Amino acid sequence: MKEERFKKNLYAVIFSFFFLCSTSDLLLPRSPLAILTGGRWDLLQPSIGISAMHMQLLHNNKVAIFDRTDYGPSNLSLPSQTCRNATVFDCSAHSLLYDVASNTFRPLTLQSDTWCSSGSLNASGSLIQTGGYGVGERAIRIFTPCEGVSCDWVENRAYLSSRRWYSTNQILPDGRIIIVGGRRAFTYEFYPKNPGKSVFYLRFLAETRDPNEENNLYPFLHLLPDGNLFIFANRRSILFDFVNHRIVKEFPEIPGGDKRNYPSTGSSVLLPLFLTGENNRSKVSAEVLVCGGAPPGAFLKAARTIPKIFVGASRTCGRLKVTDSNPIWVMEQMPSPRVMPDMLLLPNGDVLIINGAANGTAGWEDATNAVLNPILYLPNEPDPTRRFEILAPTRIPRMYHSASLLLSDGRVLIGGSNPHRNYNFTARQYPTELSLEAYLPRYLDPQYARVRPSVLTVELAGNMMYGKSFSVRFVIPAFGMFDGGVSVRLVAPPFSTHSTAMNQRLLVLRVRRVAQLSAFAYKADVDCPTNSYVAPPGYYMMFVVHRGIPSEAVWVKL
Repeated sequence: MKEERFKKNLYAVIFSFFFLCSTSDLLLPRSPLAILTGGRWDLLQPSIGISAMHMQLLHNNKVAIFDRTDYGPSNLSLPSQTCRNATVFDCSAHSLLYDVASNTFRPLTLQSDTWCSSGSLNASGSLIQTGGYGVGERAIRIFTPCEGVSCDWVENRAYLSSRRWYSTNQILPDGRIIIVGGRRAFTYEFYPKNPGKSVFYLRFLAETRDPNEENNLYPFLHLLPDGNLFIFANRRSILFDFVNHRIVKEFPEIPGGDKRNYPSTGSSVLLPLFLTGENNRSKVSAEVLVCGGAPPGAFLKAARTIPKIFVGASRTCGRLKVTDSNPIWVMEQMPSPRVMPDMLLLPNGDVLIINGAANGTAGWEDATNAVLNPILYLPNEPDPTRRFEILAPTRIPRMYHSASLLLSDGRVLIGGSNPHRNYNFTARQYPTELSLEAYLPRYLDPQYARVRPSVLTVELAGNMMYGKSFSVRFVIPAFGMFDGGVSVRLVAPPFSTHSTAMNQRLLVLRVRRVAQLSAFAYKADVDCPTNSYVAPPGYYMMFVVHRGIPSEAVWVKL
C-alpha cells in the first residue's frame, strides 16, 4: 500500500511539474505592451438585423439589444401578428433578445423611439429603460426576463418628468434608480417616482455644458461605498448626496484640457472594490478611472467644417481615489489615442478598453481611423510603464453607436456601429454594422483549462443576505495546482451604450477559509457584502478566480 501511494504521489508531482512548465506564463510577469498576444475573436452572427446601440445582459443569460426606431426598416422582421396589432414605426424590429447559450435571437417590439436612451436593472432583475427621442423622450420601458417567448417590452410613454435624451442611470442602495441629465435637461429624477416633488435641478449639469458642443451628456455615475454618488461631466466631478439633494464635495478638474463626455466621448469605470477587511467593516476605498475623449473644439471641427477636420483623440487616462481626504488625479497615457472607447471590468480585475476611433468625436460621420486593437489595463500593476497591453485586433470597426458587455462565461459581447444617420450599407469605409462578435480574453485560452475553477454549488445563491456568510464549492481539474490562492467576486451586469457602462461594479469578497474536499474539489467560506451602499440590491455574476483565471459565473441575488 505504501509503495502504491508513493507511486501515485510521484506521478502527481511529475504531472504537476510538466503542467507547470506548460503554463509557466501564469507565474511570470507580463511584458510591457505585449503586442497582438492577448485573446482571440469569434464572429457569432454575421447579421442580427439591427445595429446594437444598446445592450443589457439579463440574469437568465439572455441579452436585450436595441437601436433606435426611426432609422427606417431594419433587416429583422416582426411577426405579422405583432405588426398588425401594435403601434410601431414599421413592420421591422428594432429590438431583439439574444440567447447566449444557443447563439440565437428573436425580435422584440418597441413602440417609442429609444435613440440615445439609458437603462438599469432593478432589484428584481427587470430592465428599466428610460427616455429617448421624440415620443420616447419621457418613456419608461420595462423588460422582465422570462424563460418562454412571451416576454416583450411594456411601455409608459409619459412617465418621466423631464425629457431624457443622453441621460445616465444608476441603481441606488434602496433599490430606486436615479436618472441624471440629458440634452438640455439639467435635472435628475427617480424611478419609482419620488413622493411629492418628482424632478430636481442640478446646477452642476448646466455649468459643465460647453456652448455649441455640450460635452457633458451621458455623465459618468458611480455609487460610492459611503452611499453618495460620484458624478463626472466634461472635465469636472462632484460627490453628490442624492438623499438630501446637495453637493458634498467638488473634486479637482481632470488635468490636460481634454473633454470626456458626449460628444467628446471617453469612458469611465469604478475600479474593483475590495471588501476583504474583517467582516467588510473597515473603510472601503474607491478609485475611479476615466480614459479617452477629445480636445476642445473637436466636435465642431468634425461636424461643422467642410471638409471635415478630424482632431486626434485623447490618449490619457486619469485615476482619482475618491475616498481620500484630499484626492488628486494621477494621469497615465494609453498606447494610442481613443475616442468612443468602451471600458469593461473583467472578472480578474483587469480593465478592457475596446472599440472607438483615433480621430474625431461621436456623431454622424464625425470620426475616422477606427481602433481595432483592444487594450488591457492592469490597475494593480505597481509599475505604471507596464499597466497597458495591446491585444489582438478585430477586423470589424466599432465606432459610433456600438456597445459591449461582459458575459457570464467570461467572454465579451460586442455589436453595433452606425456612424451614419440611417442604415447605410454602401458607405466605403464605415458601413452600418449588424454583426455580433465575441472577444475571448487570454484567460479563456485552452492552456489555462486545467487551472480554471468550475463552480459546483453556491449556498443561498438565490437569496443572499447582507452581512451573512455563504459557501461555494468548486473544482480545479489539475491535481496539486491549487495553492490556496482563490478569490470570489461579484460583477454587476451593466447597461451599455455610447461608451457608458451604467451600473458596472466589481466586488472582491472576503474569503474566510478554503477547505479541500477531495483531490480536485474545494469549499470556500465567503462573507457577503455588509450593506447596499457597496452592493446595491439585485442580480450579480459570481466568479471564482484562481491564479487570475476566472470560472464561469453563477448568478446570485442580493
